[in-house]
Amino acid sequence: MALVLIIEDAALLRKMLQKILKPEGYSILEAANGLEGLEMVRAHKPDCVVLDLLMPEMGGLQVLKAMREEGLQVPTIVVTADVQESTRQECSQLGALTVLHKLPKSDDLRHWVKKALGVTQEGMYEPNC
Repeated sequence: MALVLIIEDAALLRKMLQKILKPEGYSILEAANGLEGLEMVRAHKPDCVVLDLLMPEMGGLQVLKAMREEGLQVPTIVVTADVQESTRQECSQLGALTVLHKLPKSDDLRHWVKKALGVTQEGMYEPNC
């Protein structure tokens, strides 16, 4: 079972994201800020991270930078209200798989998590290297 870490400061949004992903059979971990999320990435080695950008303690861009510097290669999907192209580019340069506008459509989020996990159309699990 794939492990997905949701790093988002808004409790309601964490629950909504979890509600979208839980029926897919994923194990879900939650972090309420970037610092807590980075510690969880180190400790639990999730298969995928769903990451907000604007958070207390440590923002999402800082999390992406720290993961990159530490060699923590976890497919990351950024979910943010920031729609600036420069933000999208920076996230991409720091290794984010994609940037979705907050609150993402359920189908879009499921699609990108499956892509991050390397799940084929047949549902076979192929770890993302």
